[in-house]
Amino acid sequence: MCRLGLIFDYKLAKTFMTSTSTAQIAQDVLDLNSDLAGSEPKDVLRQVADLWPNLALSFSGAEDVVLIEMASKLPDTPTVFTLDTGRLHPQTYAFIENVRKYYSLAIETLHPDPQRLSKLIQSKGLFSFYEDGHSECCDIRKVEPLRAKLATVDAWVTGQRQDQSPTRTDVPVVELDNNFSSPKHPLIKVNPLANWSSEDVWGYIRMLDVPYNELHDAGFISIGCEPCTRPTGPNQHEREGRWWWEEATIKECGLHRANTEDQRKRT
Repeated sequence: MCRLGLIFDYKLAKTFMTSTSTAQIAQDVLDLNSDLAGSEPKDVLRQVADLWPNLALSFSGAEDVVLIEMASKLPDTPTVFTLDTGRLHPQTYAFIENVRKYYSLAIETLHPDPQRLSKLIQSKGLFSFYEDGHSECCDIRKVEPLRAKLATVDAWVTGQRQDQSPTRTDVPVVELDNNFSSPKHPLIKVNPLANWSSEDVWGYIRMLDVPYNELHDAGFISIGCEPCTRPTGPNQHEREGRWWWEEATIKECGLHRANTEDQRKRT
């Protein structure tokens, strides 16, 4: 069993994380992932919340509502945050409010830097991503605000699943987040639903009758910003509606790209 798997006291976990090398931490996280790979998502959440109480849950879609529902049963619900890029669908804003009220949650809303955003719009307009790729826009609207938030926590929870896209087929349950970690701040990324299917997610939502984005009823499966999302057609993969003008293997906005690339290199 990994050393991390034996630690359920935050002070001990913190001491361990700061007193070992990055390579050792990475190996112990791999071991912890092996320990938790077959666990139920609710058990993963409970265990990582014991290890890292300074934990935050990222919220934007259906998978995240499942995780919020599970997390609401913990003794202490993790901090929940969402990224407001400024270009979400009206239905998505309504969905965020519904979840806020349903769970009586103080959802923290992250926003892009207004000066950086203004500079991008003035120099390239509102739709430059159709011409030169979505990375620059996503970096400003999503990655930079997320980076600032994650610098304040020890671990974060996402709704990533292995069957969501070709870029996520090797997503682990627990990983060292190479996208946002630093030598002085090793950040743990937790994907409790890594092994769930879309059917599992929606079965859970229907069974417990929890809120979801009404765009799902209009053919949208994976939902991002309004200009970069469209309904998915019959027999299309669930992320075909995201950045549909780009090749499937690059459909990551930067929040998860480094981790998914690292996982593919290991296989």
